[in-house]
Formats: sequence, structure tokens, C-alpha cells
Amino acid sequence: MGGNITVANGSVEMQVADLDASKLRINLSQTLKDIPAKETLSFGQTMTDHMLMMTFDPVYGWSSPEIKPYGPISVDPAGSCFQYSTNVFEGMKAYVGPDGKPRLFRPKMNMERLARSASRVALPPFSTDELLKLVKKLVSVESRWIPVAKGYSLYVRPTIIGTKPALAVGPSDHAILYVICSPTGPWVRSGQKAISLYAVDEHVRSWPGGTGGFKLALNYAPTLMPQAVAQKLGYDQCLWLLGEDKKVTEVGAMNFFVVVQREDGGWDVITPPLDGTILPGVTRDSTLKLLAAHPSKSVLPGLSDSDKLHPQELQMTMADLRKLAEEGRLLEAFGVGTAAIVTAVARIGFEGKDINLPTHESGMGPVAQALYDRIIDIQMGRFEWEGWSVVCE
Repeated sequence: MGGNITVANGSVEMQVADLDASKLRINLSQTLKDIPAKETLSFGQTMTDHMLMMTFDPVYGWSSPEIKPYGPISVDPAGSCFQYSTNVFEGMKAYVGPDGKPRLFRPKMNMERLARSASRVALPPFSTDELLKLVKKLVSVESRWIPVAKGYSLYVRPTIIGTKPALAVGPSDHAILYVICSPTGPWVRSGQKAISLYAVDEHVRSWPGGTGGFKLALNYAPTLMPQAVAQKLGYDQCLWLLGEDKKVTEVGAMNFFVVVQREDGGWDVITPPLDGTILPGVTRDSTLKLLAAHPSKSVLPGLSDSDKLHPQELQMTMADLRKLAEEGRLLEAFGVGTAAIVTAVARIGFEGKDINLPTHESGMGPVAQALYDRIIDIQMGRFEWEGWSVVCE
């Protein structure tokens, strides 16, 4: 049950109401939408019947949460979210398990990251435990929208926006926290087996001391123009570089991994470290833990216990990738994230030339495929692992 939180109201600190899931009001829609055929679903285009919403006021704190029909929200034109981009969001997915119950994948990590991101742009604090209770309830209410098929899910988008109606630059002591849901299919379009990347160094996605380690809306808008340029050049996504030595950071809105052949016959599976420029992705963390567990705790699907995997968090540069490719040691590259789960990379355009990755009939190399299959099985409750699949009850 929610308690109180301490917030600053001008120069005075005061106790106000925290989120309290026990105060939830449920106002169901009188007319439910038709659910489209799953094959027609495109990421983020179809919304469910209901949304979860609550507001923050500096005098009273968080309002009673409400699940209500999906629809527009009202915000003052001078609101902080419009003027100064005080907007934070999360990406989660819900699945239906073999028991018919809806479930979320490692949702506590999403709640904690949302709180860190909100703090980074000085938005009001909230109880992550209470918010998770509310998200579970919304998913339960909207469970009919969860497609039951491999690669399909209900995408859940918790969002916090600052709504202080003033043009003075400063923290927003008013906010709206809402959660919306959208049924979705596989992130990679039908018939596409692997994506191509355009390495970008003239535009920077994130920088030391900046906000790349937080999930803020302001991180995404500057990537849209370079992404459009990459697509005009015939590539699917950007590979974001940083600094004069062209360090590899992220791919599109995903964390980046490569598989490298070792001299002892094993495989290094490398991703850039969390140095403040990299988003601490839930799928990234899951990937590293699953790699470390193979084969001592669990053998990944499609691999054998003789396949030795060595997860590494190391800085990589484009020069490193080019050299590894020339030596024939760059075996796979892939991106991981909530929307895509695992997506293979076929080629990387850099300085007018392509670095080509080995091709595989399925589109994914053995490591990427193993991770994709295992994560999907955990998410859908078909493989129990570390309590990562959390039932919404």
C-alpha cells in the first residue's frame, strides 16, 4: 500500500501522497473495439480499449490511479513536456503463458529504470512497487488483446510527462503518469532475415555525462534525421559511433553485440560497457546472464555444451570490427531490445564500404538464434528461469 514521499515545493520540503494501488478506480469502456487479425499488426499502431492514468500535484501528491477508456489527455500549452521535453517512458511486453495467464518479462527492472529516468529530468518520485501492481492490473484487464503466437505480444508503454504550466526553466512539480498498451507482431518485417546498418559518426546519439543511459524522449528525436539518411542510402538502421576513435555504442534503439572467434575455439560475445552512453537494456542484461549460464546452468537451444561462450563488456571501435572481419573472426552481429528481442545484422556500411557478416539460412547466426529462442520461451512461460516471467494476478 502506498505511503508518503518527500518532495520540494519551492524551497520547502513536504510530505505528499505516494502512488497507492489500493485506491485504483476501474472505469471500463461500454463499447469494446474489435481485435484485428494478428497478421495485420504493425508495431505501435493499434491501441487497446483502456489506459491507466494518475496525476501529481505538489500540494497533494499522486492522485488515485484510474483505469479508463483510452483517449486523449489534456495538457496546458505551456506544459513542461512541450517546452522542455520532460518526458520519460518505458517499453515492456506482456505474453500469455501455457496456463492462460498474462505475464510480464522482468518488469521490476523496467519500473526501476523508469524511476531513474524520471529523476534524471527532475520529475516527481513514485513507488515502483505500487506502479508495478497497477501495470499488472491493466494488463489483466486488457488480456484479451495479447496475441497468442510466437513473436507476438502486448507492448506496454508506461510514460511520465511534466505538466507544470509555466515557461520558466525549472523542474516540473506537476506530472501525468499513464500507461497504454498496443498488440504487436514481430519487429522485423515479413520476409526480412537480417538488417543492415549505416555507421554514423557525424551525428551523436549519446555522449559522456549526457542522458544516453536513461530512457528519455529527448534521446530519440535527434536520431530521426540520421535514420532517414541511412534509409535513403539503403540501410535499415544506424550504428551509432562516438569520439575520434569511433567507438561503437548502440544500433538504432537497441544494444549491440558481436560474436568473435577465439584462438581456443570458443566465442567471445561482446557488447559495449555501461559507461553512461549506453542504455541499460533489460534484454541486454538478460542476454549477458543467459550467455554466462551456458553451459554450466543451462544449455542454450541449438548449441551444445561444448560450445564455449564468453560474454564480455568491452569498448569496440569500427577499426576493431573491420580488422576482425578481415581476419574472418567476426562471426555474428546483432541488436537486442524489448521491441526486437534479438535481430541479426547482415552488413555494416562504414566510410563507403560494407563490412559483411557471414550469412545463415535462418537469417540469424547460432548465438543470436539461441538467445532469441530462449528469451521467447522464458517470456511466454514455456521455460522457467530465475523468476523472470511474472504472472499478472
